[in-house]
Amino acid sequence: MRRVYLDNSATTPTRPEVVEAMLPFFTEHFGNPSSVHSFGRDVSKYITESREQVAKLIGAKDSSEIIFTSGGTEADNLAIIGIALAQKNKGNHIITTQIEHHGVLHTCEYLKKYHGVEVTYLPVNEYGQICLQDLENAITDKTILITIMFANNEIGTIQPVHEIGNIARTKGVLFHTDAVQAIGSIPVNVQEMKIDMLSLSGHKFNGPKGVGALYVRKGVKLVPHMHGGAQERKRRGSTHNTTGIIGLGKAAELAMADLDEKQKKLTVLRDKLIKGIEERVPEIILNGHPTERLPQNVNVCFKYIEGESLLLNLDLQGIGASSGSACTSGSLDPSHVLLAIGLSHEVAHGSLRLTLGIYNTEEEIDYVLEVLPGVVEKLRQMSPLYNATK
Repeated sequence: MRRVYLDNSATTPTRPEVVEAMLPFFTEHFGNPSSVHSFGRDVSKYITESREQVAKLIGAKDSSEIIFTSGGTEADNLAIIGIALAQKNKGNHIITTQIEHHGVLHTCEYLKKYHGVEVTYLPVNEYGQICLQDLENAITDKTILITIMFANNEIGTIQPVHEIGNIARTKGVLFHTDAVQAIGSIPVNVQEMKIDMLSLSGHKFNGPKGVGALYVRKGVKLVPHMHGGAQERKRRGSTHNTTGIIGLGKAAELAMADLDEKQKKLTVLRDKLIKGIEERVPEIILNGHPTERLPQNVNVCFKYIEGESLLLNLDLQGIGASSGSACTSGSLDPSHVLLAIGLSHEVAHGSLRLTLGIYNTEEEIDYVLEVLPGVVEKLRQMSPLYNATK
């Protein structure tokens, strides 16, 4: 049976070049980079090289602005909690959106519950974008942070990051963006976009799992929440995940070199997939912005059926997909993102997220378009909601 992986927003396969770069650091270069002897110093120089590679990928001015973390969620936590604690004498107000990843939403909820931080959740339009005027109106003299994701992990919508950065800088408010889905897929430049902090994760652009980074613009002060060592310039205690960091650096280097080619390829495959579904399956809703969306993202709601049943039937045909964020795959509740863009609970339950990667082919898209309509029709024939419309 043919197998097609279309869940690249959940995770991507690690590139062979990345694995090859990591291997010597399990055996040959095994020293602790914090050690002063030659074994440690030998590894430390490679950590520095990886830091430079990540900095180049996002247009950071200095590699010292990169803090290595265990992934995107930790980076989000460090940025948001770190600023809330560092700036508590200035204010206690954070602005975010209703459609953030739970790494941001749950962190804001924690700060509200245990630290008395006030949080404003901006609404989004039917495409998942904020209104810039809403953002400006929400800023007060107590606002210390704006945290808005670069691109949504479920529906792929890209936010007007340039404009958000300009507003934040003009108002003297720090701007953090969760760019986990954007990095390695579209161009990102923290200096041009006036981004003060940015979260990224290696396994979203063909690097290893368990490693990510937080960019923190030089001069921005934040309170660390992992204590116990002086690593990362005392901003994040813990022995360095050397193999992961080396893999992250190599993945960043490759992503930067292949960015234009990858973006063009995935855009072609994405548009073919969207057009094919729209032509073959009636009564669907394409979620997300029609043009301002990630090149790898297709998110569709199929009326009258459950997304869970759709996923299971596609899996039986060898197609790996999702109904939303991998972090909420065990939840029976409809996506908070789909509800925020105005879909009903019934429609939101019928969502399917198909996300592309560098190894997907046109032949695989053809196979999905061959299989999907029949699966949808079969499930609809079993649906009381669908039969009630006939």
